[in-house]
Amino acid sequence: MQTLRHYASRLPLTALLLPLMLLATSCSRYNDNGSLSIAGIIYLILAIAAVISLLKQDWSLTKKLVWGVIIWIFPIGGSIIYFLFSGRK
Repeated sequence: MQTLRHYASRLPLTALLLPLMLLATSCSRYNDNGSLSIAGIIYLILAIAAVISLLKQDWSLTKKLVWGVIIWIFPIGGSIIYFLFSGRK
């Protein structure tokens, strides 16, 4: 029971690491010379805006994680899907 409380107290920190993982993996749209392409910049802006909006919602942790995974797995489409269908306030 003690370990369950320990892990439950760490859940918000784990939920905050998801956006950092998103940002670390989102910079895969590079040009041949190593600079970020226009598509990469647009994706980065959309992803950051979606994650900030996601963190501001007063949803349960499970719902935030599901939307975070959708944003992360579907690069540009996930952010657009979030903004269109999340039912955010």
